[in-house]
Amino acid sequence: MSNQMLMYFMIVVGALLGAILIAYVILNKKMKSKETKYIAQLVEGTKTSSFSMDIFYQKLYIYCAKIPFLRRYVLKIRRRLEIINLEDEYLTRKQTAQIIFKGLIVVIPLTAVIIFLSKNNTILMLTLFLFELFFIETFMEGMVDKIDNQLLRQQIDMFGEMRHSYHEYNMVEEALYDVAQNDEVEVSRQVEKIHEVLLSDDPETELEKYYDIAPNSYLKEFAGISYLTKEFGDRKDKDGASLYLKNLNNIVQEMQLEILKRDKLDYVFQSLSMIAAVPILFLDAMKGWAIGQFTFTRQFYNGTGGFLMQMAIVIITILCYIFVRSLKDNGSVNTTRNVENPWQKKLYDKKIVKKFINYIMPKDGTKEYRKIVSLLKDNASKLKMEWLYINRVTCSLIAFFVAMFIVFETHQYAINYVYTEPTSDYNLLGNMSEREEKTAMQKTEYDNVFLNKFRNNRNITKKQLQKEIAKSEEYGEESESEIETITERIWKKLQIVQSEYLKWFELLISCVVAAIGYQAPVYLLQFQKKMRQMEMENEVMQFQTIILMLMKIERVNVEMILEWLERYANIFKEPISRCVNNFESGAWEALEDLKNELSFAQMIRIVEGLQSAVESIPIREAFDELDTERNYYQEKRKESNERLISRKSMIGKVFGFAPMVILFVFYLIVPLCFIGLTSMTEAFKAMSSM
Repeated sequence: MSNQMLMYFMIVVGALLGAILIAYVILNKKMKSKETKYIAQLVEGTKTSSFSMDIFYQKLYIYCAKIPFLRRYVLKIRRRLEIINLEDEYLTRKQTAQIIFKGLIVVIPLTAVIIFLSKNNTILMLTLFLFELFFIETFMEGMVDKIDNQLLRQQIDMFGEMRHSYHEYNMVEEALYDVAQNDEVEVSRQVEKIHEVLLSDDPETELEKYYDIAPNSYLKEFAGISYLTKEFGDRKDKDGASLYLKNLNNIVQEMQLEILKRDKLDYVFQSLSMIAAVPILFLDAMKGWAIGQFTFTRQFYNGTGGFLMQMAIVIITILCYIFVRSLKDNGSVNTTRNVENPWQKKLYDKKIVKKFINYIMPKDGTKEYRKIVSLLKDNASKLKMEWLYINRVTCSLIAFFVAMFIVFETHQYAINYVYTEPTSDYNLLGNMSEREEKTAMQKTEYDNVFLNKFRNNRNITKKQLQKEIAKSEEYGEESESEIETITERIWKKLQIVQSEYLKWFELLISCVVAAIGYQAPVYLLQFQKKMRQMEMENEVMQFQTIILMLMKIERVNVEMILEWLERYANIFKEPISRCVNNFESGAWEALEDLKNELSFAQMIRIVEGLQSAVESIPIREAFDELDTERNYYQEKRKESNERLISRKSMIGKVFGFAPMVILFVFYLIVPLCFIGLTSMTEAFKAMSSM
């Protein structure tokens, strides 16, 4: 390379180095500018750390949704939360995973402890797992109820903000938009949805869609009143106050009463579910204590009587727990059932099952069919007739197999008692020493030799048994009188062992239990119907509030009021729906038919007011007493809630404490007294014969 070429190369390299240096200085200045720093902060804010709980919950949701047992709980919780969170899939999954995660934190160590403590006792392990299942159900339901109650409290704050915004803008749409800007609370999504409904091209249709997904009736009322105010305008009441704001105040008062009612119900029932399930935990501990302190009770607790009493307590505990859970219905969101494709539908789609269910199901038009349909309607149940009969057959089969299991286990307990209990002639009121117990167990082992030998020989006689005992290695050296005593003892044991087989009356008892199981779903519906009847007065008072809000709005007629009552009805939904369907064919006649279907006096009074508004007087005058006696109705509503809570509390305590009472009275006190008195009587007879 020439010197000239080398010089050109060095000039080019120097120029490139200079350009790079100049570019570095310029970029360094720009990097230190305010705009660049701001962008860097924004980018930094979007970066996630190496571990994020939000990402963890999203991954946990996906993982748990794939596991069969956990999937049931995931879907059950999700169905309630997705209504509250309204189209926010991310938050729904997060909250579902949070509840599942907290449940797993409790369940996993609890399961390990149960397995460790009861690894040698299968029955105890099953009962403890049953208690664990009850506990996790109560825990998860409480977590979801807490979120639902939180939404209700947020609504009260939201209505306060709505009043201020409406005063400022004097337009419903603008006030809704202003309130919906608060993204920190869940209720903002509901307000935003209502705002979208009111601004849509077909608000009536969109409003009906929103009614189907609204988490509670108060948001339905708020959406409906907002729509009517937007369409027909606001007007001043006779005292000069805004009718829209006054209606908002009425809804707030309803919500405050509902929150107080829920808080009191939660306080009353917060521990009743667990109290109803707790006796399962003490079965084995109480049995061990009783045998340790009073040896004469061993025959009862280790025999068939103790086992049957244990099974009875377990079954009663399950029933009481179900009743307490059904009784504690605070009106929160409850859409845990899959009504589109439940397991009953999948089972009914099987050809053989469908043929059998259609055969046993009452035919349409029969008295039994009308009775079951009426019961389902009275409960506002989403079950179809065939699904109910699937439940009945399933409960019947479960009851039969459980009864048969108990029967076989009872026989096994009796046989095991004969084979394992110490054989001794000591006084039942006393305790054996360690030496006496060792001698008694040796006798039991000797007796078991003959039991095993002749257990399946039903033709053996007592004389043949005595000959076998006399020439045996175990008792061959005993005296003749001792041989007779031993023969009598082993003969009694042999009779017990040979008699422990399935008998015809035990099969009959299992069939009776199956028949009771077949009726159980119907009994549960009847129980729920009774509980719903207790809510009648509360629902009628809610109807009065709805009428009070609607009667002062122009262009509101009787048919519109009936449609609103149908929308918020629960107990009276079916008769009101029939009245709405028949209204066009004759308003007075439809209302008269509705009145004839009702038996509740306060609801009949509302129907009579609607009849008056149809023919003679305006709606405002027909229900004028609702406005003038508003304070009275509010106090009456409070008193009604107090009575409702008091009645539910009384019934709940009966079911909640019943298993505990049965545990102490019939599993501890009664056996102690009865066996003690029997043993004393036998001891006195033995002493008197000496």
